Amino acid sequence: MIRLSVIVPAFNEEATIVELLSRVARQRIDGVELEVIVVDDGSTDRTLELLLARPDLYARLLQMPVNGGKGAAVKAGLEAATGDYVLFQDADLEYEPDDYRLLLEPVLRHDADLVMGSRLNAPQFTRVHYFWHKVGNQVLSLTFNVFNNTTFTDIYTCYLLFRRSLLDVGALGTSGWEQQAEILSQIVPRAEVIYEVPINYHGRTYAQGKKIRAHHTVAVIQAIVSGWARERSPLAPVLRALRTRPGPGLAPRDLTPAPAATANGGAPATTPRAASGARA
Repeated sequence: MIRLSVIVPAFNEEATIVELLSRVARQRIDGVELEVIVVDDGSTDRTLELLLARPDLYARLLQMPVNGGKGAAVKAGLEAATGDYVLFQDADLEYEPDDYRLLLEPVLRHDADLVMGSRLNAPQFTRVHYFWHKVGNQVLSLTFNVFNNTTFTDIYTCYLLFRRSLLDVGALGTSGWEQQAEILSQIVPRAEVIYEVPINYHGRTYAQGKKIRAHHTVAVIQAIVSGWARERSPLAPVLRALRTRPGPGLAPRDLTPAPAATANGGAPATTPRAASGARA
C-alpha cells in the first residue's frame, strides 16, 4: 500500500474549497491511501470556517498565523506529511482530482520517483485563454530543461507528484511562486525514474481569483539558475557546504480535530495545538 500525502494550500478559497476536497475524497485507487493535509494561509474570508465544519474531508488541518505566501503554506504541509509520496493540489477547481489515477500509474507500474502532470502534452481538454501565460510557461520549462537536461513540457503545473524522501524540506529557502522551481531543482538530480502524463485543466480568470502574475517569472528563473548551481554545477559541493540552512519559518497551528468523539456522540472537538513540524 502506497501512502500519498496530498498537500492543499488555501488562501481565500471559500467558493471552491469544500467542493475541491469533496472531489479528492471521492478518489479510490487500488493500492493507494490518501493523506489530505490542508494548510490555511491566513485566509480572511470563510475558508477556515468551512474547513472546520468539514473535518471528514482531511487528515490534517494547519493554519498559518499570517499570510506567508503559497510556498510557506506548502512547506508547512511538507513538514507535516507522512506519505511515501507527495502531491500538490491547488484549492481552486483548475485541476481535477480524477487525474490522480493518471499521475499514479507510473508509480504503480514503473516505480517512478517523480511524475509531472502536463497541461500541454495532449490532455483530453484544457480551457483556452491567456496567451502570454502559455508563452511564459514555455520559457520557464525550456530554461529548466536546458539547465537540467530534461524534456518537461509544463514545469509550472500544480500536479507535481514525487517520492518524499528525495526532498530536503529544511533546505528550502523560498516561500513564493518560485518555490516549485527550487523543489524541482532538488528532486530531479536525485530521481532515477521520471515521467510526465497529460492532465486536464480548467484555468480560471483573474476575476475568479487567479493570483500568479508576469513578474513572478523573474524569481522563478533565479530559482532555476541557483538550483542548478547548488545541485549540478562543478561548484555544487562547495556551494552546498557554504549555504546556510534557512531558519524555522512561521509555525502553523494544528487545527486537526481530536480523534475522540464528544460526549453526545457528535463530531470530534477541534483542539488547536502547535504543529510539530517534524518529518516522519
